[in-house]
Amino acid sequence: MTDLRNYAVVTAAYWTFTLSDGALRMLVLLHFYTLGFTPFQLAFLFLLYEFFGVVTNLLGGWVGSRIGIKITLCAGLALQVLALLMLSGLDDRWALLLSIAYVVVAQGLSGVAKDLTKMSSKSVIKLVVPEDAHGALFKWVALLTGSKNALKGVGFFLGGLLLGTLGFVAALWAMATVLGLALAFTAGMLPGTLGQAKEKEKFSRIFSKTPEINLLSGARFFLFGARDVWFVVGVPIFLYGTLNWTFTQVGTFLAVWVIGYGVVQAAAPGFVRRSADGRSAETRAARLWAFVLALVPIAMVLVLSLEGRVGAAWLAPGWTIIVGLGVFGFVFAVNSSVHSYLILAYTESDKVALNVGFYYMANAGGRLVGTLLSGLTYQFAGLTGCLLTASAMVALSWLIALALPAASADVDAAVPVD
Repeated sequence: MTDLRNYAVVTAAYWTFTLSDGALRMLVLLHFYTLGFTPFQLAFLFLLYEFFGVVTNLLGGWVGSRIGIKITLCAGLALQVLALLMLSGLDDRWALLLSIAYVVVAQGLSGVAKDLTKMSSKSVIKLVVPEDAHGALFKWVALLTGSKNALKGVGFFLGGLLLGTLGFVAALWAMATVLGLALAFTAGMLPGTLGQAKEKEKFSRIFSKTPEINLLSGARFFLFGARDVWFVVGVPIFLYGTLNWTFTQVGTFLAVWVIGYGVVQAAAPGFVRRSADGRSAETRAARLWAFVLALVPIAMVLVLSLEGRVGAAWLAPGWTIIVGLGVFGFVFAVNSSVHSYLILAYTESDKVALNVGFYYMANAGGRLVGTLLSGLTYQFAGLTGCLLTASAMVALSWLIALALPAASADVDAAVPVD
């Protein structure tokens, strides 16, 4: 019962943080676009956010295994409050370079906060599910991951709404207040020893991983890089600047996309055949879904190239983006959910924070590269360039997944389990 209570507290904190994270991304993106920032400058605002995600996951897992998940989780919440308050102090009269530097630093704090919170929350699942309950582990991982992304979508909508109603500064203060209450609740409810390893891991162990962990982390790097190539700058700015959508429309579209993506993630166990060893069928699924995903952006580019040549209204760019990215989101969600399950399936309980931190370091590294490429590719090659780059990165993820071991040696992988 205590384990379930801890899981509920951590999940509630993670959900609250996720709402603020989604809203903040939309606030920053749209607010600074209206101030005249170029696509590359907008991407640069998120670079330190993603870079510190890499550092945080690398070090945060090691720190969490030594001092416990409660401290890393509360630190993540506190840093997000600080980042929100810092951004509220931005002065529009400052010089451009000073404004960029100030926002980049604040976003860097938010990046540390996001990945400390994510690493802590995902690690808790391994601690509350029995070792041999592969089916239950997949379902719990899918539920937490899916619900998080659904709420991040709500956050995108909330960010666009708050920017259009309260304005930039008041929206930041409102989010900081709610997140501060969540921090106080979490600090008062969780035990301090949650997630501590039985033996203190040496710092050198951060990079000492099994081949499965390394390969899965590599596949994750390119998978999430492929998403952020179009997601961070390309599509939002194309919708606002080219198709003349409003702030609320852009925020709503991204919100619906992420919510739908989260719902599919939560339902992913129903789309994947599971095996007795908890790995074989799931590994094959990771390969299959990555292969299919690589084809989706190429199909979108082909349809977009037909614009003006065919009179059909459904070939308009807006519909191509809505339908195409809907398909992309469905396939991506299943693939991502399988990855999130496999990292825990490969991990021992007392090393969960360490390995999950390393895995999400690769995740953050992919987002960092994807964010940079999003601004560069859109500025020089437009939306088509973003989509083709995304397809290439997914193809690399698929190639790495081919090297993942398909089964444990001591279990008959052909026997399905619930």
